[in-house]
Amino acid sequence: MDSSESDYFENFGRVHGVLLYKHFIKYWDAVESFQAREDDVVIATYPKSGTTWVSEIVDVIYKEGDVEKCKKDAIFNRVPFLECRNEDKINGVKQLEEKASPRIIKTHLTPELLPASFWEKNCKMIYVCRNAKDVAVSYYYFFKMVPVHPNPGTFPEFVEKFMDGLVPYGSWYDHAKSWWEKRKTSQVLFIFYEDLIEDLRKEVIKLIQFLGRKPSEELVNKIVHHTSFQEMKNNPTTNYTMLPDDMMNQKICPFMRKGISGDWKNHFTVALSEKFDEHYEQQMKGSTLKVPTEI
Repeated sequence: MDSSESDYFENFGRVHGVLLYKHFIKYWDAVESFQAREDDVVIATYPKSGTTWVSEIVDVIYKEGDVEKCKKDAIFNRVPFLECRNEDKINGVKQLEEKASPRIIKTHLTPELLPASFWEKNCKMIYVCRNAKDVAVSYYYFFKMVPVHPNPGTFPEFVEKFMDGLVPYGSWYDHAKSWWEKRKTSQVLFIFYEDLIEDLRKEVIKLIQFLGRKPSEELVNKIVHHTSFQEMKNNPTTNYTMLPDDMMNQKICPFMRKGISGDWKNHFTVALSEKFDEHYEQQMKGSTLKVPTEI
């Protein structure tokens, strides 16, 4: 491993073969032994797949459309990030343990790494899947703006790492496929980022019903308006501007960048796109998962 490679992996390690942040791994026992409650709702995604969007939708559902209540605190406090730990600055497990039920929980873990208690307690889980090319683009900018990451290099260089699973949370393919298999259980709702963009109202109704609520027209209208990209981009409680620059430097790139489907076309060359497609076919062989690459 040359020095540039060792620099790249400086803040990363592995848990059960999956690349993760060393800060998270240091306290892994607390994640693994986390005790779920029966009324917990888990929002699981591969990074950069619409986590904040769906977290806000679910929180508005739980607050029965009272968006002012939602605006009283940042999304990362209302929907704590289970495995996130940065010494004393952030402690997802502690935040959740101190939270009253019902809890909404954010995670990027695979079903295999998710604490066993969530499966044992039959908790409801929502998985949001986004097409891999758009995820790679969004993750590239995320690497640039979050100082814990190494320099991602050029976009084609980063895409190579992404394809090889050499980014936090490992292989997109393994992640999406493993959650796709879990959709067969009634406790998991598998939805697509692209469907949220195409028909937010329809997906909001699906989420409300999955959570055992009634989708009144008033509630649906409030959610659709409040969770539009522009509203969330301008909302300090959802756009992560409450975090200091040393954790997330939005002078480099906004956390909420475009919120569209198909931005990969502005970043992938024809050659890179073809190479990615070939790799994608190999990795997804045998899976029935079909993710829209454009709307």
